[in-house]
Amino acid sequence: MIRILIADDHELFREGLRVVLDLRPDFEVVAEAANVAETVAAHARHQPDLILLDLQMPDGTGIDALKVIRKAQPDARVLMLTTYDGDEDIHRAIAAGASGYLLKSIPSIQLEAAVRAVIEGRQYLPPAVAERLAERAAFQALTGRELEILALIARGLSNKDVARVLAANEFTVKAHVRNILAKLGVKTRTEGAILAIQRGLVQV
Repeated sequence: MIRILIADDHELFREGLRVVLDLRPDFEVVAEAANVAETVAAHARHQPDLILLDLQMPDGTGIDALKVIRKAQPDARVLMLTTYDGDEDIHRAIAAGASGYLLKSIPSIQLEAAVRAVIEGRQYLPPAVAERLAERAAFQALTGRELEILALIARGLSNKDVARVLAANEFTVKAHVRNILAKLGVKTRTEGAILAIQRGLVQV
């Protein structure tokens, strides 16, 4: 039996999720919590196999609860289940020790697959979330100069214009652009600029 704690500040969502989970014969919802304090207390009391944890709560964030729980029990298994899909939210949750990050819009069959994967000790990230984490890592690999050049490219400047703005050699700028494209895994300057704008990493 997989014992589950549901932690979400919306009662209606908790009730609906309980119904979905109860349809699985080997799933058992042992407790519910509506805020960070209740989540930490319920985990300590019931010692569930898995926590389904929302990101935003009235008295803090799910990540606050995650950190406290992981400090008390380093091998605690936690799946974030939320409506928040920002890159920073995803990164912070995984960095804090979450075993997966799911959006509430997922079908129940995917939720079941995620629960089973995490119980087996694997991390579960839907393809779209995994792709965004990979993109974030790629952007973090860019140097300050490369980010500066990417921002200028996103504003529509040519290599020659970028070189003039930065008082740099055009050949040096071209070399930087090649490195940027390689690190981001894209083929053209336009693709790199669009990716940066979409992720909010470059302001235009």
